[in-house]
Amino acid sequence: MLQKQSQETVPDAVVPVGVAKPVASSTLMTYEYFYTAGCSLLFPSHGRVRRKFWLMKKFGLDSTDIRILSAVQQHGQLSKTKLAEIANISATPVWARLDRLKAAGFIRGYHADIALDQIADFTQVVVTISLTHHRKADFDRFETFIRGLDEITDCVSTGGGMDYVMEVITSDLVSFQALMETLLAADLGIDRYMIYIATRRIKSSKPNLAKLAAKRRG
Repeated sequence: MLQKQSQETVPDAVVPVGVAKPVASSTLMTYEYFYTAGCSLLFPSHGRVRRKFWLMKKFGLDSTDIRILSAVQQHGQLSKTKLAEIANISATPVWARLDRLKAAGFIRGYHADIALDQIADFTQVVVTISLTHHRKADFDRFETFIRGLDEITDCVSTGGGMDYVMEVITSDLVSFQALMETLLAADLGIDRYMIYIATRRIKSSKPNLAKLAAKRRG
């Protein structure tokens, strides 16, 4: 359970929810959702869950703010008129609210939905990894290394049997195998890993901000 924070101090500690392993092992909570045709919202990386809730409370998000964030998450950049229509307020205040949300860091950017399968052949693999040791230095070394690999498109730190779950996209299985050999040769302290070849994507969607915010307010 998250501990209540004062409004005067922004907590720096990494305290992920429901993670059983030591805090030091959860330095990579990369929930930086680069949403298709939308924007990435304030789900901070590095497990700064406390700071997210502190910022929401300090900022004072209301239902109109949530509608604005939901609109840009779903549609990306919108005209002032269209955004005002969706948010159900007039154009001038909706633009002022959007600027305020951007300045506060709730909107990190806008990203296009690229049809990768129409551009190139590729292989998508989900990889779970467990490290031999669970010291902060071990996690830092691993996370620093994988951040420099373009083929690893997503990585989350997890509690339970494995330490990381990664999504890897390469041109083919030969390239994927070469990537895994690079990881193993880099002395990153990998104890074991498992691979799952993706055959088709069943669902890729964005969280319902209104529902999440309602739970928070409740």
